[in-house]
Amino acid sequence: MKLSILDQAPVFPGHTANEALQAAGELAKLAEQWGYSRYWMAEHHDMKNIACSAPESMLGFLGAVTNNIRVGCGAVLLPHYQPYKVAENYNLLASLFPGRVDIGIGRAPGGSTEASIALSGNFLENVKKMPEKIVELLHFLRDDFPENAFYAGTKATPVPEKPPVPWMLGTSIKSAELAGRNGTGYVFGQFMSDNDGQAAVRQYLNHFEPGPEFSYPYAIVTVNALCAKTQEKAEEIAYSVLQNKVIAEKQLVNKKAALEIEDEQRIKKELKKIIAGTPEMVKDKLKEVQSSFQADEIMVVTYASNYQQRLDSYRLLYESILKIDG
Repeated sequence: MKLSILDQAPVFPGHTANEALQAAGELAKLAEQWGYSRYWMAEHHDMKNIACSAPESMLGFLGAVTNNIRVGCGAVLLPHYQPYKVAENYNLLASLFPGRVDIGIGRAPGGSTEASIALSGNFLENVKKMPEKIVELLHFLRDDFPENAFYAGTKATPVPEKPPVPWMLGTSIKSAELAGRNGTGYVFGQFMSDNDGQAAVRQYLNHFEPGPEFSYPYAIVTVNALCAKTQEKAEEIAYSVLQNKVIAEKQLVNKKAALEIEDEQRIKKELKKIIAGTPEMVKDKLKEVQSSFQADEIMVVTYASNYQQRLDSYRLLYESILKIDG
């Protein structure tokens, strides 16, 4: 089984953004040693507990402290940006770290309404242009505009020998079809969706047309997974993380921190989305996910209460899956 990591650069209580980003660098170095396939950074805006608002900057750091692991974004929130500038950013990274750079493409706002307006004005209008923006971005990355196209002679410099590998990220049938039609890899965000992910992956497989990077379809499923030495400990950590999240949200709205019945019901519902348990239990669940989704790879995002818990979880996954498989 191939495993990868999605890092959201959480800023845990009592820590700074600098410490969160440094922790990402340390985890990336260990992930490379342990045999994880890729290390991706998410993009979020206007969130005090998440440090990474610019994955393209963070990837320069991660690439410099590692040697072989693939680094990428999960995802560039394309409605906010012009495709040409995105292509320049990731071509530069691919020139620095040949054969190691992935560019995940998404359409979520990634933050508050005010942050979206500050970034790109009318976000919904930009979302409508998403299919055209994807095609334009891919032409810049692939350097293959038709001869009569307006940008035929325009290069997203520096043009790397090994271009960034494009992926479509999403939680819907539409994102799966876009990935298939454009010949990219596809990543379904199971950890953040109640939609039928298996149907989306099937749609991707059925609509796939080979592109320069992928002769065959390649699907990744991203799950929320947490390992601990005992099931009780894993469930305790998962519950604590969700409880703190709900309390923080309530405090923002009405300053009340006490959990009510509907809050507990919400936590129980969210707990069902988390694969939490011993390494062997999590291993078996991940294999079930891989089989049911027909996925080529599993990407793991881990929510914990501190950096050591998160690191321990990824280490236990390595010991139960990658160390054995390797």
